[in-house]
Amino acid sequence: MSCESVDKLQNLLADNVFCYATDKKKAAGRALGTFIEIITYYLLKSWRLESFIAIERPLPEYANETITHNVEFTLHGNSFLCSGEYTQNDFPISSNRLRSKHNEISSEAPKKSIMLVSKDGIIRNACTIYENPDSFVNVYINSTDSTYGIYELFDRPFAMFECKRVGVEEGTRKGPQTIEKAKQGSYVAKTVSSLQKIRNNDGSLGGLINLPDGTYNIKEYYTLLDEVIKSNEKQLLNNFILTVGVVSNHGNWFTSDTPNKELRVLAQSYDWLIFLTDKGISEFITDLLIKPAEEYKDVKIAFNKSYNAEKKQNVFTKVNMDYSADIALDHYFSENSKRIETWFNVIAPREKSLDFLKEEIFTLTKKDWAGVYK
Repeated sequence: MSCESVDKLQNLLADNVFCYATDKKKAAGRALGTFIEIITYYLLKSWRLESFIAIERPLPEYANETITHNVEFTLHGNSFLCSGEYTQNDFPISSNRLRSKHNEISSEAPKKSIMLVSKDGIIRNACTIYENPDSFVNVYINSTDSTYGIYELFDRPFAMFECKRVGVEEGTRKGPQTIEKAKQGSYVAKTVSSLQKIRNNDGSLGGLINLPDGTYNIKEYYTLLDEVIKSNEKQLLNNFILTVGVVSNHGNWFTSDTPNKELRVLAQSYDWLIFLTDKGISEFITDLLIKPAEEYKDVKIAFNKSYNAEKKQNVFTKVNMDYSADIALDHYFSENSKRIETWFNVIAPREKSLDFLKEEIFTLTKKDWAGVYK
């Protein structure tokens, strides 16, 4: 059983969880935004993409690196450095402890210690422990089998995921801030990749890549996008980023079948725009926070611990996650992967499916990024 709409869920959270807040409806809305980010992160993990992920890493504009933008998730070409095992008796686990165990971690890495798992069992997801001139090193904690992996990732990503929850608040007719959010997302999507969009006289969308010799490769946009993804040519892949927007309803904003201006602005800007339905958010909240099965109760405990008047730390975000809740979320997304994928509708490109997006990303993970960025 799930609730009927996001607005009803927001009211439910406002009245039952955020009753202590000055603006309980706004607090509940922010929590819903966090849910979209968490759903996106654990969806990517369930696709076995975790070791490619960086979280909120500044993303420079294409050929204009003085301007950067923080997006929720970027995916980067990587190379495996080392891995290890631990027990919960080893908590806390810090970057300095791993440095002392693994020679693969550069001796030139800063000595500043970064907490990867706290003594209270708080995981820092996709944690960067040091930076190189053109790469960085991340640690990924796998709570399910008590292991960790350490990877070096190229600075330039091959894909980005940005989560947007925008729309008109319940009870109002217009929300000027919502189109501003959409325009903000649109700007980032259009400025970070070497593959640029151009609008033709007939309204169709063209794609353009400026090649190293100064000439241009110009074709119908999705034809050129497909050519780039399938290519192994350095001149096409260099600085290319697949842009993916993940949007959700704001209660009375729209549905994927009746888009308003905000949705149309975003759909023409990202390479992929996928819509997290009310049904999806509703099932996530019902399954994990309202009526969790025994194996998922740690998710509800972590959520309640993070959202109350006496909270000390939020342990239910895409960055910081309670250890037991992380195990439960991985299990939930693994056990229900097919159902969870039905939570999403593909807005753009209209004729493609979520499976096609997965194939494009998997194809990009297999590129020789070391050769591309040499």
